[in-house]
Amino acid sequence: MILEEMEAMAAALPKVGAVAGLDLGTKTIGVAVSDGLRQVASPLTVIRRQKFTLDAEALLALARERALVGLILGLPRNMDGSEGPRAQSTRAFARNLSRLTELPIGFWDERLSTVAAERALLEADTSRRRRAEVIDQVAAGYILQGALDRLRYLGG
Repeated sequence: MILEEMEAMAAALPKVGAVAGLDLGTKTIGVAVSDGLRQVASPLTVIRRQKFTLDAEALLALARERALVGLILGLPRNMDGSEGPRAQSTRAFARNLSRLTELPIGFWDERLSTVAAERALLEADTSRRRRAEVIDQVAAGYILQGALDRLRYLGG
């Protein structure tokens, strides 16, 4: 079930239960998860992209292990709010994933999430090599935290 608006996502989620935030890249998928009360997003891991079936298998295995109740995908809009090829690719991934799971899938505008993650890692004096290893999961954390804050505002 794909939900375009956060209001619909809030209505579809149970009162408690962790959700995951995903930063879909061409080579990796950054993954962050929330606590059960959906207060705090924590970067978790990076999945190396292979082909959709293997990527979906890895994500759904993680969802089962962590008893996730929803997924939030970062939607890479252009700075003017329009959607380009990357956003269409994210929507296609969500459509394909929704055929394999009952979990509600929502989108969060991810503009500048990678920039914010990079800035945070630089401020933490993280080495260039380590930044490259964790940037996607930290960006997923920014995406998820934004969505969590909105869900909390909506009472979800």
